[in-house]
Amino acid sequence: MRNALQEQLLKSGLTSEKKLKEAAQAKHKKKKQAGKGASETPSEESIQAQQALVEKAQRDRELAEKQKALMAERESASQIKQIIAHHKELRGNGEIDYNFSDGGTIKKLVLTTLLRERVIKGHLVIVRTESGYELVPQAAAEKIQVRDERVIVVWNKPGVEEIAEDDPYKDFPIPDDLMW
Repeated sequence: MRNALQEQLLKSGLTSEKKLKEAAQAKHKKKKQAGKGASETPSEESIQAQQALVEKAQRDRELAEKQKALMAERESASQIKQIIAHHKELRGNGEIDYNFSDGGTIKKLVLTTLLRERVIKGHLVIVRTESGYELVPQAAAEKIQVRDERVIVVWNKPGVEEIAEDDPYKDFPIPDDLMW
């Protein structure tokens, strides 16, 4: 189909049928390439939509990581509770106070003489629970330490303490049965 201007140019002899066909083909080619070019260069809207998808995926990954960390923490706390419940030593009716420091405050447990000696020697460990403090053996304390070492309050590990050369009291060791 030709438009009115092409008909007038053809009648007046300023153009030929061949030139009109070439112009129509060039116009058609240009239209096709413009269609392909439009799909190759994304519009601003599609760029923004793609960025929004990337940001949403990033937020989803971060949220999933937080939830996974929270679940691991809960699982660890549950395992610690089970270890303490299964391995805690019964304190019975104690007669001696055992004083210890927990977060800058002095706390007291009433223990039997045998339990107190085991705590001093490091065979028993004092751990923090929701309801107070409990005594657990070393093996259980090692399992607890792997999961969360903040639960352990007192662990007297047996070993040689380093004494400084210039310590004026190096010849006077602290007795194990010292009450404070």
